[in-house]
Amino acid sequence: MAIFSKSNVPQFSVDVYQNEYLPEGGREVNAVVTVTATGGGTIGSAVAAPHLYSPGEGPSAAVVLMVDCSGSMDYPPTKMRNARDATAAAIDTLRDGVHFAVVAGTHLAREVYPGDGRLAVAGPDTREQAKQALRKLSAGGGTAIGTWLRRADRLLASADVAIQHGILLTDGRNEHESPEDLKAALDACAGRFTCDARGVGTDWEVKEVTGIASALLGTADIVADPAGLAADFTRMMETAMGKEVADVSLRLWTPAGATVTFVKQVAPTVEELTGRRTEAGPRAGDYPLGSWGDESRDYHLCVAVPPAAVGREMLAARVSLVIPQPGGSVQSLGAQGLVRAVWTDDLAASTSINPQVAHYTGQAELAEVIQEGLDLRKVGDMDGATAKLGRAVQLASASGNADTAKLLAKVVDVVDAATGTVRLKTKVEEADEMTLETRSTKTVRVKK
Repeated sequence: MAIFSKSNVPQFSVDVYQNEYLPEGGREVNAVVTVTATGGGTIGSAVAAPHLYSPGEGPSAAVVLMVDCSGSMDYPPTKMRNARDATAAAIDTLRDGVHFAVVAGTHLAREVYPGDGRLAVAGPDTREQAKQALRKLSAGGGTAIGTWLRRADRLLASADVAIQHGILLTDGRNEHESPEDLKAALDACAGRFTCDARGVGTDWEVKEVTGIASALLGTADIVADPAGLAADFTRMMETAMGKEVADVSLRLWTPAGATVTFVKQVAPTVEELTGRRTEAGPRAGDYPLGSWGDESRDYHLCVAVPPAAVGREMLAARVSLVIPQPGGSVQSLGAQGLVRAVWTDDLAASTSINPQVAHYTGQAELAEVIQEGLDLRKVGDMDGATAKLGRAVQLASASGNADTAKLLAKVVDVVDAATGTVRLKTKVEEADEMTLETRSTKTVRVKK
């Protein structure tokens, strides 16, 4: 393990968990890589109290809050009021000196505060001014989320800060621009800022909201009851204020003849990273990991190596962490891990599955079968849905993922969790189904 140390930023470490033994002629090497940052601002879900930094202290950051103000936010009227209160609570959580702005999103993107393409700097006066501006927010118009994201991108780009983050709230489907327009906006914003997305109520599209968060390396969730928005926005902003290092990438080097099969984040959520690789020199590629505070995440790597005879061994991959710098260079975070391959005729050694790899393979399958089961249920294939969701119950039970098991129990009646025997419920609350779909990628960590 190598550790990177520098004042005012977290220390990064890399740990590799694998069974390096392969049978004669074996080619597939699997490993779980745990990346841990310590010494940042977040510990679990809590952070140090806001306003403890004076302007100029702590990590430089900018945040744009995008609030859905389309006509549907007036049904019921409490939804718009809750959104205003939640945004005010998030503004109260801003650390002094952080740049921020509020955007009202409809079929247009209107700057509510401070306006004129600027960002305000958080302090007692600007927080109060922003909250006064929020009181004037009203609902009316359509929904064009790509337009909101592009406006946030322009605002964030005006600040010379390390951490650039968005918080997006919507209550409806993206009906006033095409899916292609939204994808183009996400492509344009990816790598420029991170973004958390929330759907309030039950009239929004889960795949749209989760797709936004996925593309912009943020979190997605449902707030079924608008009364819960203030608490959720406060937690999101607390986490954003705890970020210390932006634009971290996992660099994966492989030797000649070896190829990367896949790279995916597996904790705290499942996130496919394989297609996000950017080339980084001979036989090396970078995979974006977003912004970091005081936290730990797990990644599953699979590398195909050339087959070899018993007794041979090789370095299958080298994992390191880097941050891109102006001019195309990178700053190394010092942390490094090695993935090895050793060929053996010991059957017990070569057939043993590493517990971390086995656990996260199951968690990735759990997320997949939940999505497949819910999709089949929506199109009326009840037998297929029952089979997939039964498998999900079995996996959740076996891995100790109690939170997902509870969500599944609101969609199916569990007859036998161990065998995955279930019956679809005849009546399911829409909020329960959307919550299961939205949170299907959340994983439980393996005990190491």
